[in-house]
Amino acid sequence: MTRPEMADETLFLLLHNEMVSGLYRAAEHGEGENGRCITKLENMGFRVGQGLIERFTKDTARFKDELDIMKFICKDFWTTVFKKQIDNLRTNHQYLAFTCGLIRGGLSNLGIKSIVTAEVSAMPACKFQVMIQKM
Repeated sequence: MTRPEMADETLFLLLHNEMVSGLYRAAEHGEGENGRCITKLENMGFRVGQGLIERFTKDTARFKDELDIMKFICKDFWTTVFKKQIDNLRTNHQYLAFTCGLIRGGLSNLGIKSIVTAEVSAMPACKFQVMIQKM
């Protein structure tokens, strides 16, 4: 990993940790509730996912179908964002709401309306389920 990549990853982790901490601190001081924190994180992730997809796909050919889009999300998008293969992702509960939004936002910008949920059955593994909603 080069120095700029390390800096990018470190900045992303610091920003994400501060977003999570700030939202939960506000909830503890009565400025919101826990459910709202999760919704806000998911919405932030959604917007970031939309922006990243615009950037990552600006010079690529259009995808043929939903399967091609899901392959792109699982291989290229995920690896670029998290610097890890999707089947080896190590995460924690704080990342789940943001990451669900990130995936949902990316899919939305590619024309797929979806519901994204995450499940942690045994740490550190995490399983994401993407339900595509037909319009």
